[in-house]
Amino acid sequence: MSTIVLRVLCMFVLVSTLGLSWTVPAPAALAEKTLSPYFFIENGEEGVDWLPLKSTEVAVVINAVIAQVKVTQHYANEGTRPIHARYVFPASTRAAVHGMRMQVGEQTVVARIQERQAATRTFQAAKQGGKSASLLTEERPNVFTMQVANILPGEAIRIELTYTELLVPTDGTYEFVYPTVVGPRYSTVPEAGAEDHHQWLKNPYLPEGSQSAPRFDIQTQVAAGLPIAEMTCASHAAEIAYADASSASVRLAASENNAGNRDYILRYRLTGRQIQTGIMRYSGEKENFFVMMVQPPERVATETIMPREYLFVVDVSGSMHGFPLDTAKVLLRRLIGGLRPVDRFNLVLFAGASQVLAPASLPADTDNLARAIALIDRQEGGGGTELRRAMETALALPSTEAMARCVVVVTDGFIGLEKEVFALIDRNLNRTNFFAFGIGSSVNRHLIEGLAHIGQSEPFVVTEPDEANAAAERFRQYIEAPVLSHIDIKYEGWEVYDLEPARVPDLFARRPLVVCGKWRGDASSGKVRITGTTAQGAYDQTLALSPLESSATDALPYLWARTRLVRLSDFDIDGEDDDTRGQITSLGLTYHLLTPHTAFVAVDETVRNPSGAGEDVDQPLPLPKGVSHLAVEGGHAVPEPGLVFMGGLLGLGVLAAWARRHRGRSRRSGRAPRRISL
Repeated sequence: MSTIVLRVLCMFVLVSTLGLSWTVPAPAALAEKTLSPYFFIENGEEGVDWLPLKSTEVAVVINAVIAQVKVTQHYANEGTRPIHARYVFPASTRAAVHGMRMQVGEQTVVARIQERQAATRTFQAAKQGGKSASLLTEERPNVFTMQVANILPGEAIRIELTYTELLVPTDGTYEFVYPTVVGPRYSTVPEAGAEDHHQWLKNPYLPEGSQSAPRFDIQTQVAAGLPIAEMTCASHAAEIAYADASSASVRLAASENNAGNRDYILRYRLTGRQIQTGIMRYSGEKENFFVMMVQPPERVATETIMPREYLFVVDVSGSMHGFPLDTAKVLLRRLIGGLRPVDRFNLVLFAGASQVLAPASLPADTDNLARAIALIDRQEGGGGTELRRAMETALALPSTEAMARCVVVVTDGFIGLEKEVFALIDRNLNRTNFFAFGIGSSVNRHLIEGLAHIGQSEPFVVTEPDEANAAAERFRQYIEAPVLSHIDIKYEGWEVYDLEPARVPDLFARRPLVVCGKWRGDASSGKVRITGTTAQGAYDQTLALSPLESSATDALPYLWARTRLVRLSDFDIDGEDDDTRGQITSLGLTYHLLTPHTAFVAVDETVRNPSGAGEDVDQPLPLPKGVSHLAVEGGHAVPEPGLVFMGGLLGLGVLAAWARRHRGRSRRSGRAPRRISL
């Protein structure tokens, strides 16, 4: 009996140390386990390196408005047995990934682009055949999976990825973002029979407060083309050195020893808040491409703003606990406090379920504002992240025809089924405006930017508490009135086709008009005429084809193809049919791009591990800065209050049995437990 008691006490200490909260899942959850993240617990098993990714280095070169990025991942096996590694990592939602190389020893292999299933078969055959191989797949537009097969003991493998993206300024400020970590995603996808593109949701995470295991470093070179007035790194301690008035280099400070747990954010503006305006052109062997960027009109205040109804849909789930929710509170106090007496508002707070402030929107008077702020202040964060249900609840609230309805979503976006939310927004665009605030150090930008894209608005991201007030003020100014509406673009003297976007929506923010496309024939005398309506009256601007200078114009085919992919795939609202899937695959293969249906695969034909045997290792990720362990716990069923204690005992009992079983298996096979799934 004393042995059993000792085991229970030891397990209780382990749970307390990790800050885990054990619960009894509902019967349905026991029958149908979902693809959920879990905590990684290093067990010290000899012979296996459970942390094979040793470092990530990023080199960024920005020429005018185009960023070219090279990401180098260093893998090494410091154990005594061969391993096969899998690593889930993020990238910019605007990234056009167009290249990959693998280096094993002195041998470098350039990856091939293949249809995804074919690439997977190529990789699996190499893995089983004992060859070193790598496979890069896209799980979401901003989430990728790298698999590396047959890393032998004492061996190092280097993977290089290259991508490009277009930088579009807002209010004269350019921003480059490099995401460093994928936050844990709440998911209701059943594990049994789950499709391949959902498997990444089940990923190990290091406990809260752990140092991110891989070393992370990023260096940036900026050649702006015009004098730089100011440059700052909003996310990390950085050293900025200016080569001349329009060029600078940025590197992380030596004090940044845990830099890989939050987005890297570099911002700069040009003298006088100028915007690089013009048309970049690229002449290819078969096709010609262009990207046009046109400075918008100045924002003009207007006094004739119709009354608005604001529905604030606020995430109070487990992943928002702590810093994200505290930031959201600051943000909402500022937003709600800034409403006009003629406006109305309501709150929908959501986690696993939704809570509504009132059955109908309330006048924005002093008493109602105080009531709303008090409700927000009582929130602590816990539970899952059921955004779609919360959106349905908000949209079902009674509305007034005489008021413009605006839905404002405040979340970190840690959900796994973004397209359901995008489809819901699209169905309601005729009667509602949608705006999104992302809160946290590693926001799911695919969701936030997707909400804005489908809603034809501007995404807002707040990464630190002291940014909330400024973000709220930008939002207030943003929604007061469009900068430019009823936009029409005519191309005179040259033939253009395959334009993206085909139609330009109203502009709410002061950011440039951006159109990319293809052109034929002689464009030397071509012009572009833009007309529309501002608060001051008619707008009419003509732009001659004097090119916007950039040494990176060979990136234009990738940028055009990536923009078309956004429309076809990233924010596809109806689900892909065979024709859409075929178009996406053709774009990926034609322009050598990573897509949901194409993948990069590299194989070194040398047989290094004749048996093909090895340990499958999932690289654990750090929790994003400011995110608590509740982000992992919150994705699971919440018990009735009376079951919490019994659930804890049951959880400890299951762990003890699990440990006994796996200890026996370890003696037989040499394998040991690697994780505790919450």
